[in-house]
Amino acid sequence: MELDELRQMSAADLTVKEREAREEIFKLRLKLRTNQLDNPSNYRKARKELARIMTLRRQKALTTGGARQVSDATAG
Repeated sequence: MELDELRQMSAADLTVKEREAREEIFKLRLKLRTNQLDNPSNYRKARKELARIMTLRRQKALTTGGARQVSDATAG
C-alpha cells in the first residue's frame, strides 16, 4: 500500500490496517519457519509496512495530543 494512501486514512482505519498487517506477518513468519514461504522478501515487506502504519498512527496521536497540550498550556 502506498504511503499517501495510508496518510489519508483515519486513526481507526490505521488501527484496523495494523491488526491486518500483524496477522499477515504472523502467517508469513509461520511459513518462513516451516520452509513453505516461496518469496522471503514478502516477510520483510510486510514488516516494513507495519512499521509505516505504526509510525503514521504515532504521528497522528502526537499531532492531536500536541495541539490539545498547547491549548491547555495557554489557557492556564
